[in-house]
Amino acid sequence: MNKRRSCVLDVVKPSKTPRTEGKTCVQDDMDVDEEDGGQQDQPLSASSVGDIGVIENITLKNFMNHHLLGPFSFGPNVNFIVGNNGSGKSAILTALIVGLGGKATTTNRGASLKGFVKYGESAADIKVKLKNRGKEAYKIETYGDSICIEHRITSDGCRTCKIKNKTGHVISTKKEELTAILDHFNIQVDNPVSILNQEMSKQFLHSKNETDKYKFFMKATLLEQMKRDYIHIKQTKAVTRDQVERQEECLKDLRQLFLQKKERYESLSSLDDLRRTLEDLKQKMAWCLVREMECQVEQLKEQIEREESEFKLKEKLELCQNKVSVSEKKSQEIQQKIWRLTEEQDSLAEESRKFKEEIKVKSKAQKNQEVIYVCAENKLKQLEKEQCLLQDRIHKINHSLRRSHEAEQIQRLKKISAFKKQLEKLEAESNVLNQEIKDKQQALLKGREEYDKLSMEEKEIQACLESKLKRKKQLMASRSNRLRRFGDSMPELLQSIDRAFAQGRFIKKPVGPIGACISLKDPSLVVAVESCLRSFMKTFCCDNYKDEKVLQELMSPYFPRGSRPQIIVCRFTDRAYKLQGRGVCHPEFPSVLDALNIENPVITNCLIDMRSIESILIIKEKARARKVMQGSRPPKNCREAFTAEGDQVFSNRYYTPENEVLVKYLGGDPEAEIRLVESEVENNQAQLSRFQLHLRSVKEDIQSMEEKLRSVIVTCKHNQENINKVKASITELENIEEPQTEDISSLEEDARENQQKIESQRRTVTDAQKDLKKHERSLMNINQQYKDVKNKMERLSDEVEQIKEEQVKAESEYSKLDQTMQVLTKKLKSHQDNIQTMRAELSLKEEETRAFEAKAKEICPERPHVNLSTKSIDVEITRLRQKINTHERNHGDKEQVIREYAEAHGNYKSKSNQLRDLKKFIDRLDNIMTDRQARYKILRRSLSVRCKLYFNNFMIKLQCCGSMMFDHNNETLSISVKPPGRENDSVSDMRSLSGGERSFSTVCFLLSLWEITESPFRCLDEFDVYMDMHNRQISLDLLLELSERQQLRQFIFITPQSTSNLPKSAHIKIHQLQDPERDTEENGH
Repeated sequence: MNKRRSCVLDVVKPSKTPRTEGKTCVQDDMDVDEEDGGQQDQPLSASSVGDIGVIENITLKNFMNHHLLGPFSFGPNVNFIVGNNGSGKSAILTALIVGLGGKATTTNRGASLKGFVKYGESAADIKVKLKNRGKEAYKIETYGDSICIEHRITSDGCRTCKIKNKTGHVISTKKEELTAILDHFNIQVDNPVSILNQEMSKQFLHSKNETDKYKFFMKATLLEQMKRDYIHIKQTKAVTRDQVERQEECLKDLRQLFLQKKERYESLSSLDDLRRTLEDLKQKMAWCLVREMECQVEQLKEQIEREESEFKLKEKLELCQNKVSVSEKKSQEIQQKIWRLTEEQDSLAEESRKFKEEIKVKSKAQKNQEVIYVCAENKLKQLEKEQCLLQDRIHKINHSLRRSHEAEQIQRLKKISAFKKQLEKLEAESNVLNQEIKDKQQALLKGREEYDKLSMEEKEIQACLESKLKRKKQLMASRSNRLRRFGDSMPELLQSIDRAFAQGRFIKKPVGPIGACISLKDPSLVVAVESCLRSFMKTFCCDNYKDEKVLQELMSPYFPRGSRPQIIVCRFTDRAYKLQGRGVCHPEFPSVLDALNIENPVITNCLIDMRSIESILIIKEKARARKVMQGSRPPKNCREAFTAEGDQVFSNRYYTPENEVLVKYLGGDPEAEIRLVESEVENNQAQLSRFQLHLRSVKEDIQSMEEKLRSVIVTCKHNQENINKVKASITELENIEEPQTEDISSLEEDARENQQKIESQRRTVTDAQKDLKKHERSLMNINQQYKDVKNKMERLSDEVEQIKEEQVKAESEYSKLDQTMQVLTKKLKSHQDNIQTMRAELSLKEEETRAFEAKAKEICPERPHVNLSTKSIDVEITRLRQKINTHERNHGDKEQVIREYAEAHGNYKSKSNQLRDLKKFIDRLDNIMTDRQARYKILRRSLSVRCKLYFNNFMIKLQCCGSMMFDHNNETLSISVKPPGRENDSVSDMRSLSGGERSFSTVCFLLSLWEITESPFRCLDEFDVYMDMHNRQISLDLLLELSERQQLRQFIFITPQSTSNLPKSAHIKIHQLQDPERDTEENGH
């Protein structure tokens, strides 16, 4: 708050004096001037100083970052406010400045008051209570023992003030009353001696300019304000002297005019008859005006009745509101369906993955079971052959003759021995071949799985390549015409639209496609914008449904039904919507509307209505997008966001596109895009070639493995046949060997045992076959279930796409209905406003009619019968006035002449007296200002000497050598300080001091200013922030010593450091602030 200027002499004394308001005469100035010398340095009485202007308590609500601080009840003498950073220490000091009427810039914490309102709140409240006791209390009978000042700051920067008495009754809400209170208590919130905040202290600490220090001294002692006031008085005196000289010239003209009027005053004649006739016509004119006003009132009443009976918009609006509600409900149901189907898709995808894994397991089990079945079947065949051989042996024994030749017996034994060795070799080969069959079957299964996987990847790459080739074809076509990006037939369609418009088939020419009418400010956002507006890129806008029908006919030759561009019907306007308060405004990220260059307002309005691009943010990084949209409350008016990769982010969900988003419509240079696409096509072709080569290699490996497996199986069968033959030969030789001694019963016993083995093996084969069929059925069922899930997923995907199309249509329908409802609402409001205006006009006319009638009765109590019109009466009045004026020009009007004579005489006399008084005032003001200038210099010298003495005294307590040098001519103040141990150093500038020593020097300077100035309270913010413990303790001792000497003054010290070393005293009150809430929340998280 700036120092208020009242009269010239009020600012001479830096100590507290009651201020006078308004103008004071010269004699009063002289009296005050004489008393100044005696009252200059007299301290106020104890009752007046200690009982007025002291802060009793302060309360903050929704101020800066704090929901509620206080109430803080301050002691009458020393108060310490202690707390960690962010706990609200500086907020209390800032609130004190604002609460006492200070500006936002005075606090050095912001440029506007609205910045002090807590984020998310609509207003902040500050309540400051000042003591008002003693003989010099301010309006004690009105306010009582205390004055409560309440400020409310709204989020738009407005401020309201209430000044209450002790009982809480509002006495005033005017700024002038607050100014008078502060003047009476000698409170200057912009004076750093009264309130020194962190920024002001920091500026002084780091200031290297001696002029700045001198200005600080002048401002603290109010000498600067006195100097400005004296300069203003001199300028005003010079202006007044110039005015006096000009007025002396005017006085001569006034005297000449006075003599002329006096001469005319003596030659007057009357014009009574003409004036009486004129008065009669005026009476008729008055009643004629009343008659016309009554006619106008009747016409307005009839017009209001017609408007109320004919207009029926309310029913249409209610019908439209019902449709909007139904449409909104439909959109919500569709959205719920989409969410449900999406969840079902996710569950089916998980189920499909499980089935796929189960198929792999079942297939492997089926292959293993097939190997078991083949082995069991081979063993059964071997047993059956052995059984046949046994039966043949028994039969031969029964019918053959015994031969007993030793040579043959020896030969048979040799053959049997050879056959057994061959049998062992064949059985070992059989085991090796069986193991090789199992290994090759497993390798073949893995090869087939790899082949299936590679085939699927090849199909994906082939589809991507075909998409890139199609995109390349579109880009090649768009070299000559960019519109071919939106379809091969788009240029021809636009030519048809131009021809149809030239033929007059359109009321207004359609606009589109939308993608061709927009461009990007930042090309790096192209993927995000295309992801947001993908369904609107090929859309056209029509002004009405008739134009839409014509456009549908024009599209039919170029686009088949089902793939035609979308058409949106919206009213064409020349100006875009005003989005104040509707759009999202983020300091870091742009909205989609901000990221686009759109020249046509129709396109802008259409995208706002259909896609709400003013409410969609573009946030490049995914993590940042999640933090902004889902970490806390989303930005105001923001419904969704898109990332640079095309991800869609809502406050409660996150969608990532399944495939990479390709830029189709908003790309910049087509040649660069073609080169990029060609590079991607080459990469895809090379990748496809590698895959195909790999696939052929895998296929060849599979075929090779199948051939080898078949070869091994055939070899195994041949080996088994050889084993059977060798076994049969051995059996046969053994049977032939001893025909006489061989017991047929043992052979029959072997045959029976072998038959049992055959039966058991048959059961084993049957069980293995059943298990194999069971595995095949299980695998078939799993495959069928997997196919069913796949088909269901495809059906769900198709259904989701259809529902999304329905959602787009429903949103379009809702937008149209909402727009229609807004139009009807505006029309209804306009109609009601029109009727209200007409009624107000009717009331005004009726009131005017009554006023005219009352005036007419005053002019003429009885209403005369008037046949003439207002115009004819006015013409007659004009004629009479011209006639009277002609007479008055010739002879003069008596009253006017008398009045002009009296005015001329009064002006001449008044001006003469004013000039005489002004000359006396200027002469006396010269004498007063000469004396005041001398006293000002004496006062300035006295204050500077006292400040130097106090500063030296304080520096001695630090055992430092310090001095202050004032140069009033050059307006500089140099402070030199030499710390202990460096008294002989040549350099004594404060820049050579440490941070703590410099802070202590600043405290000493401030205490010196406190000793020579008066204020009911002093506030010091974080005075010890750069001090070490030694300097801080000395500073605290100095501050407490000063407070003990000035126990009737209030001191408020703010510090983040501990106050445990303070002495126990009834004069000291410590306010410990709690840690900030945000720290607690962060620890909780």
